[in-house]
Amino acid sequence: MTAFTFADEKDASRYTLFAGDDLVSVLDYRDDGRTIALTRAYTIPSFRGHGYAGEIVARAVADIEQRGDRSVSPVCWYVADWFDANPGHGDLLAPRRAS
Repeated sequence: MTAFTFADEKDASRYTLFAGDDLVSVLDYRDDGRTIALTRAYTIPSFRGHGYAGEIVARAVADIEQRGDRSVSPVCWYVADWFDANPGHGDLLAPRRAS
């Protein structure tokens, strides 16, 4: 079984997921001090189809929940779909603004 390494690279405004020594997925974000906008989930093409995007989003959400001081704006379609599929985390979502 491959060991995963998950990190919040605050200087780069991204979460990273490594499988062993290989970078497999990245989740970019913007943090304004109140809300973290998860802007892009990306899996390296040669590693797609193994659930790494879901893994990095789940770990990022767990990290944000544990910190307890931010809400989430799911800008990326994949992150929005993840929240739809995991409604138990809906209380973390930032209120939507009326357009």
